[in-house]
This record gives sequence, C-alpha cells and structure tokens, in this order.
Amino acid sequence: MEDSQSLSAFPGAGAPAAPARALVFDACQPGVVLRAVLFVEIVMAVGAAFVAQNVPDWIERLALLSGGAVPGTLSWLIVACSLKQLLARLPPTAQHVAGITLGAVAGLYGCALLALVSGAPRMPWIGSASAGALLAAVLVAALVLRAKSRLPAETTARLAELQARIRPHFLFNSLNSAIALVRDDPARAERLLEDLSELFRHALVERGEAVTLTEEIAVARRYLAIEQVRFGDRLQVEWELDPRAGSARVPPLFLQPLVENAVKHGVEPSATGAQVRITTQRRGGTVVIQVANTVPAGQGPRGHGVAQRNVRERLRLLHDVQTQFQASLQDGQYVVRMEVPA
Repeated sequence: MEDSQSLSAFPGAGAPAAPARALVFDACQPGVVLRAVLFVEIVMAVGAAFVAQNVPDWIERLALLSGGAVPGTLSWLIVACSLKQLLARLPPTAQHVAGITLGAVAGLYGCALLALVSGAPRMPWIGSASAGALLAAVLVAALVLRAKSRLPAETTARLAELQARIRPHFLFNSLNSAIALVRDDPARAERLLEDLSELFRHALVERGEAVTLTEEIAVARRYLAIEQVRFGDRLQVEWELDPRAGSARVPPLFLQPLVENAVKHGVEPSATGAQVRITTQRRGGTVVIQVANTVPAGQGPRGHGVAQRNVRERLRLLHDVQTQFQASLQDGQYVVRMEVPA
C-alpha cells in the first residue's frame, strides 16, 4: 500500500471502500480440466456398474454415458472459463448458483447429444439436469477449496518476506554498510538505502496472486545489490536473462527468498565467497528459471527448506500441473530449477 493510500485507510480519512469481489472458483486451469473429466468419468463408471449385467455390458453402458457426460463436462468448463470475468463481478453465493445452473444446462446438453445418437423417444431429461447440477456442485466446491488453499501459502510467504526484511541482523548489516559509505561514497550509500526502502515497499504492497517475472527479477537485483555492498568481492553474481521470459506469470515474493538462500548457504559460510547465478530461458511455451550457487567444499550447511517448500507450493497453486520445481546438489553447486508457462 502506498503512503497516500495508507493515510486514507485511517478513520476519518475517507469512506471505506467496498471489498472487491473475486472469483471463488476458476475452471481455466489445464489441471482442473483433466481432474474434472476424470472425476465425471469415474462417476459414470460407478453408475454403469450398478445396472450392468457383465463386463461387456458395463463397457457398452460406460461408452454410452461417456458420450454425453464428457461433452457436457467440457462444455461446462469452457463456458465457466469464458464467463470468468463476468462471474467475478457476482457475490460468492451467486457464483455458486451460476456454476450449478451451468451444470444443469450441461447435463441437458449431454442428454440431447445422446438423444441424437440413440434416437430413443424418451430420455431422462430431468435426471440428466439433476446429475449435471450435482456434479457441478461437487466441482465448484472442490475448486473453491482449492482457491482457499492459496491463502495460507500466500500469507506464509508474505510473513516470511517481512521477517526476512525486518530480521535484525539483515537490517543491522544493511544500515552499517550505509553508514560506512556515507563519508567515502555518499551516492552509493544513497543507492543502498533506496534499495532497502524498495524491498520494504515490495514486501508491504499487495500485488495480487501473480506478477511478471521481470518484476521479481528487479526485486532480486535490489536484494543482491545490498548484499554486494556487504560481501564485496566474495559475492559474485551472474545474470543470464532471456528477455522473452520476462512476461511469465509467477507468484509475488517467490524469487528473492531463493536468492537469499543462495547467499546465506553459499556466500556467508565461505571465506573465499561464492558465485550466485540466476538464469531464465524461454523454451517454446515454457519458461525455465534457475538459481544456482556454489557451496563450500561442495556441501553447504543444510537449512530447513521452508522457503523452497513455500515457493514450490505457491507455484503449484498458481500453475497446477504446468509447473515443475527441482532442487539438487550437483558438482559443488546447489541448483533450484523451476518451470512455468510462458
């Protein structure tokens, strides 16, 4: 929150703004599509098993049901995704009702497809609409729970970032570095304090669920600029950035903790220092992000892995099956490698 916004948030500074509405379920993720289709297919398979006389009969009934259920499910997902912006303007209860209503319509659509294929004079229209509404209600509930699961991870990340920025030894070292530079190099001292101020501002400003990779790179640069003053030649930073990768969407506050880990476990324990290397590369529809650091004697002190677990979870919540996260020690280098959609 900017300073002017902070002041306006106090009583008497203005009328309180109405809370912004948000989408309570998101059907646009590829992983959601796969799981929804699989879930409906399992329900159809179980339903067919209740009336089938034998395995061939079960397969035939499942194929018939799938001919209506799969198109109906896909139509629900497509419409729910297409109306994402419109649904976000509705209250949460209305969003739930809209999702269930679309499910009933999708059930009727699937039943209509079966009527065209089978040519049967009588079709279970009411049953199909009811089944579609029920399945949609389950899917909406699952998506709502998935959306709510983002909040603890994001809150943990923000608190961890605030703790990192306000941590006494980091602040103490940064201010001491600035004091040491005031007389000899006032311009550099000013830049250091500006970088420190920007890090605090970035940790405090609400940025939503995703930012661009370019923004996160800028934050990591400021952090390393501060640490560069402290460690001098002991900290060797190398950047290999693909400009085509900068538009990738990533969780806010996800890169700086990994860079901080690289400094903490690579540079701090080593008398001779270490190299920190940040690379980004776009490969087709995927962006590869890598943070690597040399470690003393090929084996740095082990941490608790809190930052890595948090980053991994937030990437998974944002991009689901489209993301990958790997961390390993290779030839004296600790490497964290991530993949996100371009």
